[in-house]
Amino acid sequence: MDVYDLIIVGGGPAGITAGIYAQRARLKAILLEKLGIGGQIVLSDLVENYPGFQRISGMELMQKFEEQARALGLVVEDGEVTLITDEGEYKLVKTLDHDYRAKSIIIASGSKPRRLEVKGEEELIGKGISFCATCDGFFFRGKDVLLVGGGNSAITEALFLTKIVNKVYIVHRRSELRAEKILQERAFENPLIEFVWDSVVEEILGKDVVEGVVLRNVRTKERSELAVGGVFVYVGITPNTEFIDVRKDENGFILTDRNLATSIPGIFAAGDCRQTELRQVATAVGDGALAVTSVERYLG
Repeated sequence: MDVYDLIIVGGGPAGITAGIYAQRARLKAILLEKLGIGGQIVLSDLVENYPGFQRISGMELMQKFEEQARALGLVVEDGEVTLITDEGEYKLVKTLDHDYRAKSIIIASGSKPRRLEVKGEEELIGKGISFCATCDGFFFRGKDVLLVGGGNSAITEALFLTKIVNKVYIVHRRSELRAEKILQERAFENPLIEFVWDSVVEEILGKDVVEGVVLRNVRTKERSELAVGGVFVYVGITPNTEFIDVRKDENGFILTDRNLATSIPGIFAAGDCRQTELRQVATAVGDGALAVTSVERYLG
C-alpha cells in the first residue's frame, strides 16, 4: 500500500485549493472525491463575490479550479471515504473500494443541504421538493413555487427561479433576511417574489406531487394553506463528517485551531465541514491554502 504525505478528502473549493498548494509544495498527495469535483458551488447559477470574476457560474469557476490543479499534476481518485483512523505516525483512510495511508490528512468534505423534517417531505422529495433551483427549476416552468430560507443561497436561487416560474413565495421564520444587502435589494424589487414573514412550513401537501403547504406564523401561531407546485429548501447545511472521530460542535462541524488542526495531530479540516463564521468560496480557498501550510509545518 502506497503511503502519501497527504490525503485530501473532498473536491470542492477548499480541497482543490489544498491540492494546488500541495503540488506546489512537492508533497506526495492524492485527492479523494465521491461525487465529482466542484462541491456545492457547482449548483449555483451565478457567483458574483469571488474576486477576479464579476459574474461566473459555479460550474465554470470550479472547472477552472480543476484545470489548474490537474495541470500541476494533482492525482484525483473517485472514492467515498467511510472511515479515518489514527495509527500514530500514519493515518488510515478507508473508502468503499480501497484503503490508503498517509502521514497527514486534510478533511475538506463539505456539507449537504439540511431538510425541513416535516410531514410529507420524505415522500415528496423529487416529486416537487428540490434542494437545487439551478438543477431543477426547469421542471417548474409557469408554476407558483415556495422557497424556504433567508440566506444568500436562498435569495440567489429565488432570483434565478423568477426567470422560469410564475411566482416565488419566500417563507422565512424571521422578519428580516440574513442575505447580503445587494441580494435583498434585488429580491424586494422583483415583482415575482412575495415574502411570507415570521412563518415556517409545518407540512407539505400532495399525494403524488407537491400541491401545497401548511404554514404556521411563529408569532400568532395561526395556520394557513398555500397552493404551490413546488418547494425549494434552503435552511442550512449539515457537514459531511460522520467518517471521522475528532472534536466537533453540536451540529457535527469539525472544531479546529487557528492553523486548522483538529484534535488529532496530523489531521486538519478546511472549508464548509469545519466550524467557521463564514462559508463562501473565498473563505474555503483561504482554508485550503492555510491547511497545506500547516501540513508542511507538521511534516517538518
